[in-house]
Amino acid sequence: MSEERIVSSKVRSEDQAQEMSLRPRTLEEFIGQTKAKENIVILLEAAKARGDALDHVLLYGPPGLGKTTLAHIIAREMGVKITVTSGPALERAGDLAAIITNLGEHDILFIDEVHRLSRPVEERLYPAMEDYALDIVIGKGPSAKTIHLPLPRFTVIGATTRIALLTAPLRERFGVVHRLDFYDAQEMEQIVERSSRLLGVGIDEGGIEEVSKRARGTPRVANRLLKRVRDYAQVRADGVITLKVAHQALAMLEIDGLGLDDIDRRVIETIIHKFDGGPVGLETIAASICEEADTIMDVYEPYLLQLGFIDRTPRGRVATKLAYGHLGISDDREAPQPRLL
Repeated sequence: MSEERIVSSKVRSEDQAQEMSLRPRTLEEFIGQTKAKENIVILLEAAKARGDALDHVLLYGPPGLGKTTLAHIIAREMGVKITVTSGPALERAGDLAAIITNLGEHDILFIDEVHRLSRPVEERLYPAMEDYALDIVIGKGPSAKTIHLPLPRFTVIGATTRIALLTAPLRERFGVVHRLDFYDAQEMEQIVERSSRLLGVGIDEGGIEEVSKRARGTPRVANRLLKRVRDYAQVRADGVITLKVAHQALAMLEIDGLGLDDIDRRVIETIIHKFDGGPVGLETIAASICEEADTIMDVYEPYLLQLGFIDRTPRGRVATKLAYGHLGISDDREAPQPRLL
């Protein structure tokens, strides 16, 4: 369900060609994430000066914020080849060995969803990252032999939305760790303006602002909304995205002024109406809206937490006064009574 939402930050098949054409190719073109960019610039310059491979890099944060884009930019800035794979795709240790042995000096191996690596693959990755070597067992039983295979000095760039699921040994092998945060309003407007220019879309300042503020601080969502509003403008208007056109198009898509869609509102309304504002457990919320608990945690919660609409407590999720106010619901909950000493 979540992947079909227009405001989902998960990559969709329709996004593939679009993202390649809109993706920044240099750090100068990459908007936002200032702290991460500054540190990456230093990392790149130092590695180039030494003529050495980059240290292993871990990028984490909600989906759609530019982790994959940064990995490609790093490879381009270093002038090396990047090989892209993902945790679920590396089913066996042999899969990893086949990829790593084909890497060249200073090349980059980008592993998306690195937290989903299987244990055998992860354990095979440890010596490759630390010692730049693989120990391959040939044969079985008493005749089995172990071959120590040196590897070129390469760099692993891992990306994850759930850093807490990484095992400590794997996390410790990344020398550089950066969190990517949601983009602020000004950065989102710059992204929408840049994307509209690359797509050849006519848009005024009001249209840029309207699309930006409903994009949930996520470039991937902003680009997807821009395409939908562009289609509406071509059919119902004169092809130019104005404030009024953007407002009408996004209202038709049931995306409100803060970028919440029907499912976001259902999560909040479930907590408020069915469980008196909470606290309520994540599994209970998931069962109530027929959704997976992991999907709620990974896809819906980050933005709702960012807005301050829900709180995580030891007893479960709680809807805040801001959530009540946004939905126009009266907060009739009794204030907690002070405990007598």
